[in-house]
Order: sequence, then structure tokens, then C-alpha cells
Amino acid sequence: MLMNKNSSPSNGEAKLQYGPSGFRVLRPGSHVICAMSGVPIALDELRYWSVEYQEPYASAQLATERLAP
Repeated sequence: MLMNKNSSPSNGEAKLQYGPSGFRVLRPGSHVICAMSGVPIALDELRYWSVEYQEPYASAQLATERLAP
């Protein structure tokens, strides 16, 4: 598949599989989208996610709000 510089998958949204102590990249990209706020999160800044819901969060507060009973 041919791609130009602007359409490289590494510049777009990544697809990840979230585990209890890390995540696995299923589709390369530079960021994921926060499930609560909709803001992009650079992969090197991603710290919060749910293994159960398989979704990322931009902050501890957003993760806590999402996972609260």
C-alpha cells in the first residue's frame, strides 16, 4: 500500500488493546481519543485506561468518574 507523508498511519489514531499493566498496539498511530472528553492523548502520555471497557482516559479524574459505581 502506498501512502504519502500526510496519510501515514503513525500520524493518526492508534488502535490499542489495553491490559492490566500496559497496552499493545494493534494499529500504529500517534494518539488515542479519550473516551470521556474526546481529546487526543499522545501514546507517550497515556497513563489511564480501562481493561474492562477497553477505553483510554486523559486524566485520573476522568477515569475515576467513568469507573465509579
